[in-house]
Amino acid sequence: MDFQQARFNMVEQQIRTWEVLDQAVLDALFEVPREHFVPDAYRQLAFSDIRIPLGLGQAMMYPRVEARMLQALNPGPRDRALEIGTGSGYVTALLAHFASSVVSIEIHAAFTDGAAKKLRSRDVTNVALVNADGVRGYPAQGPYDVIAVTGSFARRQPAIEAQLTIGGRLFVVLGNGPAMEAVLVTRTAEQAWTAESLFETELEPLIGAETPPQFVF
Repeated sequence: MDFQQARFNMVEQQIRTWEVLDQAVLDALFEVPREHFVPDAYRQLAFSDIRIPLGLGQAMMYPRVEARMLQALNPGPRDRALEIGTGSGYVTALLAHFASSVVSIEIHAAFTDGAAKKLRSRDVTNVALVNADGVRGYPAQGPYDVIAVTGSFARRQPAIEAQLTIGGRLFVVLGNGPAMEAVLVTRTAEQAWTAESLFETELEPLIGAETPPQFVF
């Protein structure tokens, strides 16, 4: 398979058409090889407009959502980033491409181990992987300039937002399926945050953040 052509097609047909015009983000999508981070069984589909299964009931985001998230967060070379949900390690690698350092927290040890091997093989050295429950973020190494949440929450999480620096940005998908929205939260002052709705999407809840079932009597 011609991965370079498939990558080009993904950027031109999926990413640009979804309002991702930041050239630095587009360049990163060419430089960080997505096919390296998908499970071997799905490598031929690395650039397809699908959510690639990772096992354990988890899946990668759509490529277009990954790109929009990166564009909204706009990580810079002095930024410290937190990723909640390592998964395949692909978003981790994208964040590491821009930020000075990345802490990525993952509840599944198998994902942490797999991502560690893939990141090492790409000589990504500015990432710290933590195998733990990230449903409340990871304040131990905060505050962070950028926080990327790769699972959804039913509503905003003040405890995680409090881990942002002033000026820091958080990307998260909020709501209950199928009506969910991607939101960018920015901390504007010590006790002030703004929230901007970016687009509609759907994403599985972060483990531990599932909405209890509603019983009808």
